[in-house]
Amino acid sequence: MYKHLLKLRYAYHPSIKFTHVHPSTQYTPIKMTVREAINLAMDEELAHDPNVFLLGEEVGQYQGAYKVSKGLFQKYGGDRVIDTPITEAGFTGIAVGAALYGLKPIVEFMTWNFAMQAIDHIINSAAKAHYMSAGDQKASIVFRGINGATAYVAAQHSQCFASWYSNVPGLVVLSPYDCDDAKSLLKAAVRNPNPVVFLENEILYSESFELSAEARDPNYLAPIGKAKIMRPGDHVTIVAFSKMVQYSLKAAEQLSNEGINCEVVNLRSLRPLDRETILESVKKTGRLVCVEEGWPQSGISAEITALIMEAGAFKYLDAPIQRVTGVEIPTPYAFNLEAMAFPKTEQIVDAVQNVLKGVR
Repeated sequence: MYKHLLKLRYAYHPSIKFTHVHPSTQYTPIKMTVREAINLAMDEELAHDPNVFLLGEEVGQYQGAYKVSKGLFQKYGGDRVIDTPITEAGFTGIAVGAALYGLKPIVEFMTWNFAMQAIDHIINSAAKAHYMSAGDQKASIVFRGINGATAYVAAQHSQCFASWYSNVPGLVVLSPYDCDDAKSLLKAAVRNPNPVVFLENEILYSESFELSAEARDPNYLAPIGKAKIMRPGDHVTIVAFSKMVQYSLKAAEQLSNEGINCEVVNLRSLRPLDRETILESVKKTGRLVCVEEGWPQSGISAEITALIMEAGAFKYLDAPIQRVTGVEIPTPYAFNLEAMAFPKTEQIVDAVQNVLKGVR
């Protein structure tokens, strides 16, 4: 059985090799793209549980608009990898009904901008089902797709919805950065009894990362509600998620040449939010920079800033908190204007230098 699962698991990743199938085997380093990591997670979960199925626009025969579901239709058939019409409200309602019946749908939105057509089902049907049924109804369902800035597609296709969905009780909201996050968080999402909003990033799809031995284990699930310290430091805390983790790490590397040690925290889970890790890091460094693609008003950074004040961590701050966010405009189509609308590494570097000087 173990050999059979391994065969299923790597059927569409020919670059992945190992020499022994025993669970205690020490794996050699494996590098893959975030796209492949998400595909691998869905492959494993489809093999693990016959109640899991994938549906959405072009997920089957076309193998996904971004090829994230490549090979799954050929492997599991049209009953479990289901192509839908272009009707987000329709197929999302079907999926929520299936989840309430006891199945475990994975719903792919071509972009989270289009999920606004289905927001009634996500919030009023899925997120509130457990509470409004006095605990009788559970909806194990994953809503996934690309979120945040995507190059050259303008305002109706390029927006961060993290703060929207993290505002809703009853939803779990996850936003992965690298392959470890993508694979192990998606698997945890599929097995979670609550509806999960899984915010991916199209630009990160093609980024390659090493998949750790821990994440390669088909039984490993990342802990939901737990942030990950990507780089330890003691001068300033940088908190980010999704693609902004990459920019934050680049900023930290650049600042290290100036003798500045940044602690970079990858949130991963936006609801529930890992308040403890954030607070402990701020208590250690005494300074905080929050980075996100979304707009500043009512954003994730605003929530974290409020957390610092309400949790009694204000007394540990040696300087005012700095926020690096998207500009409060609909995303421009023109390349030069789009580039100015979202955070860049240089802005994070400036924010860190300012917070070290105590500049408001």
